[in-house]
Order: sequence, then C-alpha cells, then structure tokens
Amino acid sequence: MDSAPSATQGNSSTPPSARNRRKVATAAALASAVEWYDYFVFGIAAALVLGDSFFPSGSEAAGVLAAFATFAVGFLARPVGGVIAGHLGDKRGRKPMLVLALTVMGVATTGIGLLPSYDSIGIAAPILLVLLRVLQGLAVGAQWGGAMLMATEYAPEGKRGLYGSLVQLGVPIGVVTANSVFLVAGAVTDERTFGSWGWRIPFFIGILVLVLARYIHTRVEETPEFKAAENELAAAEKSADAQRSPLGTIMRHHLGTVLLAGGSFAVNTATFYILITGVLDYSTRELHMERTAVLTVSLLVSLTQLALIPASAALSDRIGRLRVYAAGAVGLLIWAIPMFLLIDTASLAWMAVGTFVGSCFLSIMYGPQAALFAELFTAEMRYTGASLGYQISAILGGGLAPFVMVLLLEATGTSMSVSAYIIGLSVIALASIWLLARRAAASRTAVDGTPKAATAKG
Repeated sequence: MDSAPSATQGNSSTPPSARNRRKVATAAALASAVEWYDYFVFGIAAALVLGDSFFPSGSEAAGVLAAFATFAVGFLARPVGGVIAGHLGDKRGRKPMLVLALTVMGVATTGIGLLPSYDSIGIAAPILLVLLRVLQGLAVGAQWGGAMLMATEYAPEGKRGLYGSLVQLGVPIGVVTANSVFLVAGAVTDERTFGSWGWRIPFFIGILVLVLARYIHTRVEETPEFKAAENELAAAEKSADAQRSPLGTIMRHHLGTVLLAGGSFAVNTATFYILITGVLDYSTRELHMERTAVLTVSLLVSLTQLALIPASAALSDRIGRLRVYAAGAVGLLIWAIPMFLLIDTASLAWMAVGTFVGSCFLSIMYGPQAALFAELFTAEMRYTGASLGYQISAILGGGLAPFVMVLLLEATGTSMSVSAYIIGLSVIALASIWLLARRAAASRTAVDGTPKAATAKG
C-alpha cells in the first residue's frame, strides 16, 4: 500500500526543487537537533548536579526527586506550546512558529546556565529554574510540529517517512552532543569545580540556537502544502459554517485520534528518558558506577540510532508505518525485564548491551513516528493534531518517567518495578496501535460530513 496522499501534494504547478527540499530538510533536522540538545542538557544536569545546587536537602534521594520534578514540569508545558504553535502554525505557517520556538529555547537555556544557585539567592533560585524549564517545555512543544512538517511537507512522493526521520534524528544527535559536552566539561574540571560551575558550560552553547533561528527566518521558505492550503483556509475563515480554529476541529472531531496517537507513543518517550536520565542517576547513585563511563555508554548507544532511525523510517515507506511502529512496541515489551537485569549487574559491558537493544526498539518506533502522526491529520489541522498527540505522549511517558523510576525504586527496592512500568505502557501502546489500524482500515469519509484526516499506512 502506498503512503497516504497529502492534502495538496502534487497540485502545485511549481514543485520544490531537489536542492530546496534538501536545504529545508537539513534546516529542519538542525533545528530539531539544537532544540533537543538544549532540552537534554537539563535532564543530564538534573541527574548529576541540580539537586545539590538548587534543592538542598538532608536526603540525596529527595534532592534528585526535586530535580526530576522540575525536569517533569517542562513536559507539562509541552502540550501548551504544541497547542499555541499548532493553532498559529495551521493558520499562519510552519516557519514562523519554528523560528519563535528556537528563539525561546535559546534564551531559556542560556538563562539556566547563568542562574545563581540556592546558596547565592535562596528560594528565588529554584523558582527561576522552574520558570526557565517551563519556557524550555513551551519551546520544544512548539518546535517538533514545525520542524516535522517543514520536512514531511517538502518530502517527495513515497519518501515522507525518510524525510520525517531526519527531524527524528535530532533526538540522538541532541543526546550525543549533550553527553559529549558534559564529558568535556567533566574532563576539564575536577569534581568540586564541576559541581560549582563546570556543569553550566553545556547550557551556554544554547545561545547558538539563536543563530539557527535567524538563518531559518531569512533563508528558508514556507512549505508548499501550507501555501496551497492558505487560500482555502482564508476562504474558510470567512464562512459562517467553517471551522473556527484547528484546535476546535481537533477537539470536536479528532480527539480520539489524538489520544490514540499519544497512547501509542508514551512507552517510547518513557523508556527513552529512563535510559538517558533515570539510568544515569540509578547507576551512579545506587550501583556506584563511574559517571564518565556511564555517560560514554549513553553517547555510544545514541550513535547507533543515527543509522536505525532513518532505516526504520525508510522501511515504513515500503511496508507501512503501523507495522514497523508496532514491531518496536513489541520489542520494548519483551526486553523490559532483561534490560534491567543486565543493568543491575553494574557491569559497564552488560549495561551497554541492555541499553543498546532497548535503544534499537526505540529507534524502530521513532523512525516512522513523524510521518505516521503527520498522516493522521489533513494539512489545515496537521500542526495542531500531530503536536498535541506527540506532547500528550510526552506527559504520559517522558516527563514523569525518571521521577516515577526513583519513586518505584525507593518504594520497592527492585528495578523490576521499573520493568513492569515499561511493560504496562507497552500494552497501552499496542492497544492504541491496534485501534489506529482499525481506523485506518475504516471508511476514509467521516459520517458527520466533516473532512476526515488522512489515514496512516497500515
């Protein structure tokens, strides 16, 4: 079965040139990479130093919980950013929202690097940290939809999955870069200096995001699908019977699809953040493993995703999004227990094996996810619908996962409780994927007369 047709693809009299497609895809991938870098440096810092610097406590676990709670706050803000940017992006264009998201992220990340600690300004320090983390959450919630649509709506016929995966590569690139910078910062400072100011170095690099925002603003054009839909949207806004907003249409007619999209991906975001932040805390604090060695393993494992993500996306262009997507979810369900049994050995080699296999299954799901979510909605509501589905999964899975992991470990004393958490989310994912597949097989015309969103490849 071929990919679901785009709402307007092929109708433009002047399709984008191959050079222009590559330029836009590269810019979207870079935007995703720098945005996720800024987002991930906070997660690594939360696992290593933020508890001591901003949440002093008599209990080490309590400090880590407070830092991870602040980490989770960013996820709570992500749907808000997705809704705001989605509404404006579906009405005013993909590019302006992407530029705004990058600008906000650059300012917030640099601000965290400059923020005085609790010892310097007292209670104002954690309050300002939370506010800056909220700005990061708003920015990344707005960014993903814009970058993903810039790539997929410029994609040539039959390659939407592959082009969408270029944006998904921003995640492993962001992880690798964040880990690398923290490794360098740790190498050039001693333990005390790192805890005092060395950890701030990775946050200062966030200012480079502003340079990329400027480039996209001045050198990248709006997507052809949005241009083609713009006149129709303008006419629709003048009609008394027309949709009042993309968000209103989503909430009235496609809320089920949004929730299923979120449910299908929560296990991916949860497992991902467990591996890059939760395991970092667990292995260094509970298993007494060396910080630099664990960061190196995380970096090397993330490098493998650079090949697996586009490969799984390209495969989904040929055999279907949902088939590839479901295979990754099944893999996470099966591997959840062996993965933590290997981590619990406190052997660096076995930890590398456990997290590598888990990362492979994450990549299999993550590769086709951008195209899958884009194809669930038509162009005039795609930014809103895809962003909202993705950010719901971020709340259900990613934001709370490291926090939940620490709570489970403290309450049960065994990592098998974390495996059970992953298994539960895997079951939800497979149920959601099954329901999405049933919807994809159903009639493509809505019974209430409203336009039905394009169905994903089955």
